[in-house]
Amino acid sequence: MHSPLFRPSMDRRAFLTASTAGLASLGFKGGVQGSTAPTVALPTLAKPAKSTVLFFLCGGSSHIDMWDMKPEAPLEYRGEFKPIRTTGDDIVLCEHLPLLAKQAHRFAMIHGITDGGRATGDHHAGYYYNLTGHAPDPTFKQQGNDRRPYPEDWPYMGSVVSMKRPQHPTLPSLITLPHKPSKLPFTRPGQFAGRIGMEFDPFLLNGSFDEPLNFAAPTISIGGSMTPQRMQDRQGLLAALNGARRELDHEMAVQNYAKQQERAFDLLASSSTVNAFDIKSEPLALRERYGQHINGMSLLMARRMVEAGVPFVTVFWKEDEGLHKKCKSAGGWDTHGNNFNCLREDLLPQFDQCFSAFLEDLASRGLLDETLVLVTSEMGRMPKVGDRRSGGPLGAGRDHWTSCMSVLMAGAGIKGGQAVGETDARAELPKDRPIYPEDITKTVYYAMGIDNLDAKDKLGRTYNLLEEGKALTELF
Repeated sequence: MHSPLFRPSMDRRAFLTASTAGLASLGFKGGVQGSTAPTVALPTLAKPAKSTVLFFLCGGSSHIDMWDMKPEAPLEYRGEFKPIRTTGDDIVLCEHLPLLAKQAHRFAMIHGITDGGRATGDHHAGYYYNLTGHAPDPTFKQQGNDRRPYPEDWPYMGSVVSMKRPQHPTLPSLITLPHKPSKLPFTRPGQFAGRIGMEFDPFLLNGSFDEPLNFAAPTISIGGSMTPQRMQDRQGLLAALNGARRELDHEMAVQNYAKQQERAFDLLASSSTVNAFDIKSEPLALRERYGQHINGMSLLMARRMVEAGVPFVTVFWKEDEGLHKKCKSAGGWDTHGNNFNCLREDLLPQFDQCFSAFLEDLASRGLLDETLVLVTSEMGRMPKVGDRRSGGPLGAGRDHWTSCMSVLMAGAGIKGGQAVGETDARAELPKDRPIYPEDITKTVYYAMGIDNLDAKDKLGRTYNLLEEGKALTELF
């Protein structure tokens, strides 16, 4: 028996709630600026990927402790971990990633990714740059982590893929799980469609630590008195949608609302939606291989979405607030304090288990060749140990570091086992060739066969969604 997608616990009045802040785009003054610059077509692969899965390590994962290790550097830089050999000729990983080391022939590492001084060192700016490929505008420097998503922000790369690729016949073309990073009103910018319109915002599947096998879609939930049969009454559905609309935050200006109504109706009416989200039907042994925690089950859900043909799936690492005191962080990869114990005991074992299982699972099903897999974060960590905000060297933490980070890519024709880019002797800066977030974003578009990044603003003027950057074609 399939478990229901829709939770019966919600009352009729609130059966539909916004899945993202983009459902009702946040108010902001100004408009989209048109561009008269000529469009430069991206090259395309002979066989573009069918799907992309972006796994985002929320908080800023430590490149120097995970996969850009510097064993010859002074102790205060290299830290406590030792490197180990892998199945990839050019890839060296941390000793606490033994399962992933066996999968290294399937992925490539990109080192020396830098913001070039264009970000702010804050999480918001890091999210925005690495999710959109666009350098943060001056509002990020003015507002820091208070900067909210704006309706004219540059779009998330997943939203661009959703816009440019054919829509899935029954499921959303862009799905985010198991949460929206950060909490209102300070939701991280960069994860929404922005200026291309909220119809390309991600569809959210919520997951929790307490019930990792149960994913709920807050965008569409049926209350006890609202049965699937009643969904055939389109007028009743639209009335309920409009009721929910009135309850939205007064600062939200709803745009293209009819398109969201149509999407909600189609999803509610589709039995395949319920089946696709039924993760409990997966074999117990496979669930245990991933790890039956929220991050493991989120990656297993991502594999199900790939299997169902969803073009773009985003998994944002769910932060464990129970680690707040131990790691001086929100419970994710933002290890301001106790960096090595937090990585060794909590973050790395869980990541190693679930992500190695994900690659193994995709490969065994013949899905890896047609799926681009990307692991990224909003920043790296300061190579020199000792964040002054958590006790300096005695606190054993690593502060934010936007001058250098690493990204993992696999599938979709990526040649595994190789490393592209290099950092200096202490992993502080790119050694010879700086690589920028826009290059990573362009590589995603290249892998997905998107060679036309034209869009039109509200006045019908054509502009380019990402003029900067160059795809790293040598990866393929």
